[in-house]
Amino acid sequence: MRTPTTSRRQFLQATGLSVAATSLAGVRALAQPRLPGPPEKKLGFAIVGLGSLSINQILPAFAHCRHARVTALVSGDAAKAKTLATAYGVPESGLYSYDTYDRLKDNPDVDIVYVVLPNSMHPEYTVRAHTAGKHVLCEKPMANTPQECETMIAAAKAAGKKLMIGYRLRYEPYNMAMIRMAREQEFGKPKVILCEAGFSIGDPKQWRLNKQLAGGGSLMDIGIYALNAARYLSGEEPVAINALSYTTPGDVRFADGVEETINFQLRFPSGILANCVSSYGVGLNRFRVHAEKAAFQLEPALSYSDLRMQVIRGGTVELRSLPERNQFALEMDHMAECVKGNTEPRTPGEEGLKDLRAMMAIYEAAKTGKTVTLGA
Repeated sequence: MRTPTTSRRQFLQATGLSVAATSLAGVRALAQPRLPGPPEKKLGFAIVGLGSLSINQILPAFAHCRHARVTALVSGDAAKAKTLATAYGVPESGLYSYDTYDRLKDNPDVDIVYVVLPNSMHPEYTVRAHTAGKHVLCEKPMANTPQECETMIAAAKAAGKKLMIGYRLRYEPYNMAMIRMAREQEFGKPKVILCEAGFSIGDPKQWRLNKQLAGGGSLMDIGIYALNAARYLSGEEPVAINALSYTTPGDVRFADGVEETINFQLRFPSGILANCVSSYGVGLNRFRVHAEKAAFQLEPALSYSDLRMQVIRGGTVELRSLPERNQFALEMDHMAECVKGNTEPRTPGEEGLKDLRAMMAIYEAAKTGKTVTLGA
């Protein structure tokens, strides 16, 4: 007698399984584990100038970078460079003096040169880096004159390399949110912008108070944040500028002729008016946009951390919070990604040139007491 044949479906039902379950089991059996790919390559940065900004902010920021790493240091102080090289894993072959700077061209581990020197030295070391075939990230202000900015831009184009200016706030989340709120007119059209940037400067012997090295006083150093913010919050270029400047008589810090405080007003094509203050005599740290339906501000606005955003409507103040990110890491990662993807940096050399042209107009307005007009 022949034993009845049990169908596949009957067997599965008897054992409590289903066709779908066995099909899924088959798929799982055939699936291969997904192995992680190789880590993304980080581009190598040479840090030129090992002053307080490099030591306290830029070098520590590499720990937060996804696309950038430090591979070389350039300094006139060999002992300092060696100490920092040990701390950040830079090989001895990655140590350079200003005399051996041009040898960077022979170092394949250096993709980008970050120029962190006194303002007057930016043009020379940017041009030399481009001549060595390297991309350049240059601290702000770009240079001391618009003509020097144009020379730097030309050098980058001749070398076929990227030139980016270190406007760290253009990569910081709160400032990016302020730009979005203004451009998208979240509270109606912006009408008035207030930007204040300042601190009480100390040691009278520092390079920031040397007019030849710095190109000017507070405007060239801290005031550029107020100017740049007025430009990026309005999304426009100023067409008219007024300014007043004052320096405390007899203050030894300003003996070289650099200004202490300068107040400047900007008029933009749409009718937005900006009032900005730059000072080496008092602490100032706020950006505010007055729009049709509300005002929104950052205070502090330009610190390295702990920025705070408020929206003011009538008698109410709304706090808005965003994740804090390392500004220098965001800036350097952006530069590295632009090099990898062959895209234009958010803050190219042309951005630095626009600020220099505006600053020259601010100085002229303060000196003459007249309104200075700029091309649209």
